[in-house]
Amino acid sequence: MAQVPLPPYALEPTAFPFPALAAMAGRAALGGPREAALACFLVARIVGEFADGQQLATDQQRARVQGVRHWLGAAAVPTPLKAALTRLAESTVSGDREVAKSAIDSVIAVTANQLDPGARLELSRLAQAIVK
Repeated sequence: MAQVPLPPYALEPTAFPFPALAAMAGRAALGGPREAALACFLVARIVGEFADGQQLATDQQRARVQGVRHWLGAAAVPTPLKAALTRLAESTVSGDREVAKSAIDSVIAVTANQLDPGARLELSRLAQAIVK
């Protein structure tokens, strides 16, 4: 496919992070599968910024993680997934990439039967990005 050049006044298109997770959340049935995909998408966005080095100040990151904890508390997400996602979100505050890698590996293990292959691949790529 040939790319069409953009007009000189046009902005560069932005890449949407985690399209497979978002697509799974959009097409999943209400309840468990959708909530699990949305929860993974929410935390993956925070961890994606951490992996790219775009982390907020520590107090702002703590407030953001507190919001994630609050959202996960209200979501219909299984307890093991909720605990793994909370641990993953909290790992971004410390800045320790090894702890974050371990936490995302536990999320991948917990969601092995809940996410589709594309969504699992995105989480695996995120785990690789954390290590770099």
